[in-house]
Amino acid sequence: MGQAASPELCRWITEQIRAGVSGDKILQAMVQSGWDEKVAKTAFAQVFQAHQKEEARRAGKPFSDALPEPDLAGQPTVIRALDRDVKVLLTLAHPRVVLFGELLSHEECDALVAFSRDRLSRSETVAVKVDGSEVNTARTSDGMFFERGENELCTRIEARIAALLNWPVENGEGLQVLRYKPGAEYLPHYDYFDPYHASTPSILQRGGQRVGTLVMYLNTPRRGGGTIFPDSHLEVAPVKGNAVFFSYGQPDPSTLTLHGGSPVLEGEKWVATKWLRQGVFE
Repeated sequence: MGQAASPELCRWITEQIRAGVSGDKILQAMVQSGWDEKVAKTAFAQVFQAHQKEEARRAGKPFSDALPEPDLAGQPTVIRALDRDVKVLLTLAHPRVVLFGELLSHEECDALVAFSRDRLSRSETVAVKVDGSEVNTARTSDGMFFERGENELCTRIEARIAALLNWPVENGEGLQVLRYKPGAEYLPHYDYFDPYHASTPSILQRGGQRVGTLVMYLNTPRRGGGTIFPDSHLEVAPVKGNAVFFSYGQPDPSTLTLHGGSPVLEGEKWVATKWLRQGVFE
């Protein structure tokens, strides 16, 4: 206790990252050398962020320290998001969570479900020890991705989200639609890419770190299926057309953005998720 990351330690971490050593091995070596795990994780997160920023600069790619954020000056109850009035139903400062009402029309929700239904497959998560993705028992939904701007509906919704959250359209991944059948769930997790995972460096080359999530509810299940935030004891009911937004300024649990999808108890749950990146997602 009482340790502080020295410039020498930060330089060593940078050298290890440049040499391609995985984050978990760097952390393990630091702890084995006597560093407090919390100090080690904080130091690694700071150095890793600085390294990614420098890599983006060298590649001529934009890199923002800002976060997506709706304009809530004056405590509005309604925000005009390009082509639609969106209600502000709830806000939290930490974690940064905003619940929006009627972000999507019922017709838009139904159209997203219809366009995606025949393209669903078992959802995967980012692989921990190798590049790519993998099926994970923590996530028992079916899903699919639209390309950004794939059709007129996606283009319209993406432009509305960009206006609502003051974040460029090109800094967003394509919409992902998920279906949760009765009993399906997504155990609590973080949406940022864990710096310690082997696949993270290659993922970050396509737009940098994730900094925000918008979950849009495409139907209202009869029972269950809420979005939970265990650290703040918050549960958002999945109501058709509504959406919950949360942001995270660093890939660290201190953001309190641990969240999950509660089991669907009756009926199905359909959601569309929009992940926002630091830079242009290619």
